[in-house]
Formats: sequence, structure tokens, C-alpha cells
Amino acid sequence: MKTLLLVEDEQSFADILLRRLSHYGYECLHGMSNEQGLALAQENQPTHMILDLKVGSENSLVILPQLRALLPKSRIILLTGYASIATAVEAIKLGADDYLSKPVDTKTLLAMLDGENKDMEVSDTSIMSPSRLEWEHIQQVLKSNDGNISVTARQLGMHRRTLQRKLLKKPTSE
Repeated sequence: MKTLLLVEDEQSFADILLRRLSHYGYECLHGMSNEQGLALAQENQPTHMILDLKVGSENSLVILPQLRALLPKSRIILLTGYASIATAVEAIKLGADDYLSKPVDTKTLLAMLDGENKDMEVSDTSIMSPSRLEWEHIQQVLKSNDGNISVTARQLGMHRRTLQRKLLKKPTSE
């Protein structure tokens, strides 16, 4: 039996992902925080884990070494909307088997969970253009500020009007 632990604070995303993965034979568990994730891992000994990099105000990288020590044979995938080379390298050093950026398609995620990533071809759709990556980051910051453009602009270090113009120009996947 394949048991999967998802540590994700966004309930709607978690519901979709868990429903999708349960169709592929995973018995799914869900933790909304790092603390819940660790407790569920200790209690259930999952064979697979997906961790969101940013869970609330916490960073899941802090629990990676504990999870790897607790379950050395489990597959651990770090999934993030804030992809960067630095966090990818750090995640792998701390014990993650793979690192994926959101959004991710089911086929890619299943291949990573099964450990088939070494032979996978990178599809053109998985590579985001810099403008698309910037737009996705702006959306994440805007969401964390409940849609407040002024606060988001200050956090991103740009003028409010510049942010509004960028929001109007949604880039294609390219």
C-alpha cells in the first residue's frame, strides 16, 4: 500500500491534489502545518511525502532533515510556487528526492513520486518564461495580502501603478 503525506496549508489545492492522487492508489494524509506533518509522519510512516515549501509563515525546509531521518526510504518531493535554484539545491541537500514548481501536472508528479524523474524528458510546458515567473510570483504575493495592491507593491518594491500595469499583462506560458 502506498501512503502519501501532503503538507500543504492551502485547503482547496490540497483537496484537489489528494483527490487526484487517491485515484492512482495512494492512501492520502494531509497536514496543514509542519508540526502536523511531522506528527502524521511519525504516526503513519508514509511511503511518499509532498511538502509545500511555504506552509503559512513557516518554511518546510526546516523539517526535511527530521523527515529524512525518520523515514529514510520514503520519497520526499518539495512542491513550491516560489521556485529558485537556491532553494532547490538546499532542499536536495536537506533530504528531498525531488523539487517541483507549481503548477504541476499529474503525470509529472506521479513520475516523481515513483522515482522515474531521472529518465523524464523536460517538456516545453514545464519551463516558464521570466515574465511568466514574475507574474506568478506577483500573484502569490497579492494573494497573501488579500488582494491589497498598495501593500503588495510595497512588498515587491515597486510603484502601485507599475504593479497594476503588470497585472493587466498576463504572460502566456511561452
